[in-house]
Amino acid sequence: MSKLIAIIDDEPDIVELVSIHLKKATFKTKGFSNAEDLYRFLGLSDGHSQESEQIPDLIILDLMLPDADGIEICKNLKKRDKFSLIPIIILTAKGEETDKILGLEFGADDYVTKPFSPRELVARVKAVLRRHQKIDESGKLNLGGILIIDTEKHEVTVEGQKIELTSTEFRILNLFVSNKSKVFSRYDILDHLWGDEKIVLDRTIDVHIKNLRDKMGKAGQLIKNIRGIGYKLEARLGESA
Repeated sequence: MSKLIAIIDDEPDIVELVSIHLKKATFKTKGFSNAEDLYRFLGLSDGHSQESEQIPDLIILDLMLPDADGIEICKNLKKRDKFSLIPIIILTAKGEETDKILGLEFGADDYVTKPFSPRELVARVKAVLRRHQKIDESGKLNLGGILIIDTEKHEVTVEGQKIELTSTEFRILNLFVSNKSKVFSRYDILDHLWGDEKIVLDRTIDVHIKNLRDKMGKAGQLIKNIRGIGYKLEARLGESA
């Protein structure tokens, strides 16, 4: 079954351009010009019934919409269990590094600036979906009783408290826990996430890991920065793996 890509942009020409290229790549698309229409489609708009039972497989989101800020939409979706694992690619004219970091910190999986190549955007959609589908579903991973990952339910708990992670953060943590004795370079992590389609910068990994540490609270101390090399996960607090 073709995957459904939701496109939210207040420029009709952009929505049409992206839709045409995605459909050529065998995706289904649904376009929205504002946040209210998207929320109505997802059943999140007060006083409106849900238009569709199908949840998008990926969302392409503009930051500057007439009725809402794209970052707020991203935050709103990521805090809801039903929508938290939907990958989000931000497509915007706001190209400053601070805007990119902010988007990634609030759960976006990738960031594309306008003007853009439609072919590159389609490649990024495919890459994000590919890595999203590769999340291991083998069971639960336990680290010293403080950190538990349920790879089947895509849930992470720290000292019994559930924490909400983006799909990228989840895959990074899963990689670390599954290979506790290894030091991972930023290239290793990029390769795990993107494979042969590494189209993001090393700095992106640092942003994701900082956000992951912050969400993990006390357990975030388990992720260590090995200067000049990369990152590793300790077996328990205060003790090397």
